[in-house]
Amino acid sequence: MNAFHEVSLPLPFALGASGGPERRVDIVTLGSGAETRNTPWAHGRRTYDIGGAVRTLDELSELIAFFEARRGKLHGFRFRDPFDFKSCAPSGAISFSDQEIGIGDGETTTFQLSKRYGVGEAAYVRPIKKPVVGSVRIAIDAVELDPEEFAVDAVSGVVTFGATPTEAAVISAGFSFDTPVRFDIDRLDLSLDGFGAGRALAVPLVEIRV
Repeated sequence: MNAFHEVSLPLPFALGASGGPERRVDIVTLGSGAETRNTPWAHGRRTYDIGGAVRTLDELSELIAFFEARRGKLHGFRFRDPFDFKSCAPSGAISFSDQEIGIGDGETTTFQLSKRYGVGEAAYVRPIKKPVVGSVRIAIDAVELDPEEFAVDAVSGVVTFGATPTEAAVISAGFSFDTPVRFDIDRLDLSLDGFGAGRALAVPLVEIRV
């Protein structure tokens, strides 16, 4: 597995980004006209294009440096998805009750941060692997814990409790997070538009599993 660099793409490059989640569904049409649908993906994959965020020569220089340091597609990095980067709505304030991440069994001391999309049995639960350091709030049965009562691995998104949650205890969390991505091009196509101004024609990113 290639290395993942625990560095973030500079935030200004996210402001002009386009993109979102992608799903793969295989569809077979039967002789009757009915369809069978199946997906080989347990999780969605997000794709983006940040080319529209690059407008000056200084920004082009910063993008070139970041691209070269990642060796193009070779190494992954953190990206702050401007559309989906919190346990709550983008305009909301993070709360310890935003997401239920587990139920205590009296033995387990580690729980994966996650975010739920939708409600009921049809809901999709997305593992959150790249939380932002210092952003995570945790509660057990709606009582918020002090930061020294738990530890969060910023590399994996695993929460470890100092004391084992009791059986049937509801564990909830609030957090902000990054999406692990890589560049999806082997070269940067850049354009000089004028004195001190330039642009990147397309800079696609694709989410990766870590």
